[in-house]
Amino acid sequence: GEDGGRVLDVRVTGSAGSVTVSGEAFRSALKLKADWFRVTDPGLNSPAVAVAPAHLSDGIVFTSTTGEALAYGGMSDVGSMEGVKLNKPIVGVASMPTDKGYFMVATDGGIFTFGDAVFKGSTGAVKLNKPIVGMATTPSGNGYYLVASDGGIFTFGDAVFKGSTGAIKLAQPIVGMTVDPAGRGYWFVAADGGVFSYPSTLFQGSAGGAKVPAPIIGMATTPTGNGYWLVGRDGAIYDFGDAVL
Repeated sequence: GEDGGRVLDVRVTGSAGSVTVSGEAFRSALKLKADWFRVTDPGLNSPAVAVAPAHLSDGIVFTSTTGEALAYGGMSDVGSMEGVKLNKPIVGVASMPTDKGYFMVATDGGIFTFGDAVFKGSTGAVKLNKPIVGMATTPSGNGYYLVASDGGIFTFGDAVFKGSTGAIKLAQPIVGMTVDPAGRGYWFVAADGGVFSYPSTLFQGSAGGAKVPAPIIGMATTPTGNGYWLVGRDGAIYDFGDAVL
C-alpha cells in the first residue's frame, strides 16, 4: 500500500562488499522493533562503511569513509566529519546508550566524538601493527574498545581488557567485534567465521570450521548476550546461542 509493508530483504553495500539479508535478520541485528520499516536513499557522498543501532529506540546511525553521518528514528543527528580532511578513512561507528551521541573511528585508531560521546583516548598517534577495523562502546558509554585486523584490542575509559589474538597467527583477519550487553566481555569475528570470546565462557560457537561460501563481514550480539549472529558477504546469517533468524 501507500504506507509500504514488511521488509522481506535488505541489501547493504559498503567498502567491504555487498550483502543481502532478510528483513527480520536486519531488524534483529539493528534492534528494530519490527520488520515494518522503510530505508530511504541516505545521500552519502562516500561509501557507507558502518552502521550502529540506537539503544533506547528503533533508530540507527550510518557513517561513510569520509565521516559523514546520517541518523534515523530515535537516534540524534549530532554532527559528522563531513568536509574535514582526515588522515585515514573512517571504518566504524558506535552509538551512546542515551541515543544522543556516537563515536567514529578511523583505520589509524583516531577517535571522533559527537553529542554526549566523550573522548577517552585513541591510537591515532601510535604506530599500529595492523589497521583498526571496528569499535564498540561499553554498556555504560563511558569507554570503548578498538579492534585491529590482527585481533589486537585497545581499551579506553571503563573498557576492560579481557584478552586478544594480537600475538596469535590467524588464518583470516578479524573483521568486527561486539560487546556483551551486561559488560562481561566481548567477542570478535574473523573473515572465515572464527569467533574469539573473552572470557571464553561467552563462546557460543563459530563458523570457523564450516568453510563458509563467502567471507564473514560482521557480527552482532543478542540483547541477553547469550548468543550472536554472524553475517556473510553473500547474505548468509549464522546464529549461535539464543540468536534466532
